[in-house]
Amino acid sequence: MYVGITGHRGLSSDVERQVRRFLATAVREYDASGLTAVSCIADGPDSWLAEAVLEHGGRLEIVLPAEEYREGLPESHWPLYDALTNRASVVHSTGMTTSDSAAHMAGSELMVGLADELLAVWDGKPARGHGGTADVVAHAERHGVPVRVLWPEGAARD
Repeated sequence: MYVGITGHRGLSSDVERQVRRFLATAVREYDASGLTAVSCIADGPDSWLAEAVLEHGGRLEIVLPAEEYREGLPESHWPLYDALTNRASVVHSTGMTTSDSAAHMAGSELMVGLADELLAVWDGKPARGHGGTADVVAHAERHGVPVRVLWPEGAARD
């Protein structure tokens, strides 16, 4: 089972704790021997799913939206990004160079194309920019990939 991830970044520590619990619970529903997380491993839910799947005994495949992607992430995230990259069994690339919204959406589209199911840490609201969580959910739905929304009741992004 290939499980993809999309989700809001910059969540509060309280929402992060709840989302991490949701992700851990979801991951335990899968047989670890056949489980592969597919993620762009950005800070937030992307990396939290990757960590949960690896801890469960599954595998990790990474989608690299652009060659300059890592540099566009918060510097504080780089050590975890590098550690997860080193544990990935496969790295897929869009072939794009600049890390912008077009590359992020292309990476998400590639990730959705590999996934049997998409977990979405999503508040149900429209994307704040091209390639946001709502856009990825819509893309998955258009392509017949089941989406499971994981969002704490009453939580807010900001």
